[in-house]
Amino acid sequence: MTTAVEPSKTQQAYNYLRERITSGAFGPGYRLVLAQISNDLGCSTVPVREAIRMLEAEGAVTFVHNVGAQVTMLNSDVYHETMETLSLVEGYATAKSAPKLTPENLAEARELNAQMRALTELELLDAAKFTRLNQEFHGLLFQHCDNSHIADLVRRGWHRLETMRESSFAFVPGRSTASVEEHEALIALIESGASHAQIETQAREHRLNTMNAVLRSLNAKTDQARGPRA
Repeated sequence: MTTAVEPSKTQQAYNYLRERITSGAFGPGYRLVLAQISNDLGCSTVPVREAIRMLEAEGAVTFVHNVGAQVTMLNSDVYHETMETLSLVEGYATAKSAPKLTPENLAEARELNAQMRALTELELLDAAKFTRLNQEFHGLLFQHCDNSHIADLVRRGWHRLETMRESSFAFVPGRSTASVEEHEALIALIESGASHAQIETQAREHRLNTMNAVLRSLNAKTDQARGPRA
């Protein structure tokens, strides 16, 4: 019988911090105080410091002079690069997977999309839940991609987005409705037996549409914060 190996203290600290960052409990600009975190975890500051360094390497944490470690503010350039790259690899992975998707797979994708549609009809969108379902939806569509490296790049892109903490749909709740409609169109395209190029293009454009909506929102907020020009 195999005995489960308990994660190291550094890994435990990493898991603890990453879960709170991705959930939004530790929001952008939140100071990561070593003494407080180590006290919460019941460990020394050494593994906490190592975990923070790991998160810094992922871009989730930034060291600020005279402030210390804090949760990184969303950087529009990093978001742009991540989404642009993800649109390319996820579009390709979806197209590679499409011929192998079964009617059962597509029925499951429609069920996930129906759950997302129901969320868009609520007065206040649960952006975190919508994002989780969205990831399940896209994971289902590219699950049969037989290029393991491409599939890994897609997962890395999702991982990088998670460490940015903020759901795209938290910035632009209205984008969720259009996203659901684009999902339905993508499923229909796959069902129709469309070519690799057609599916890849539509999947890529779907991702870019979300990216552009978020960037417009970020730019508008930046302009508003600067105030009127003299």
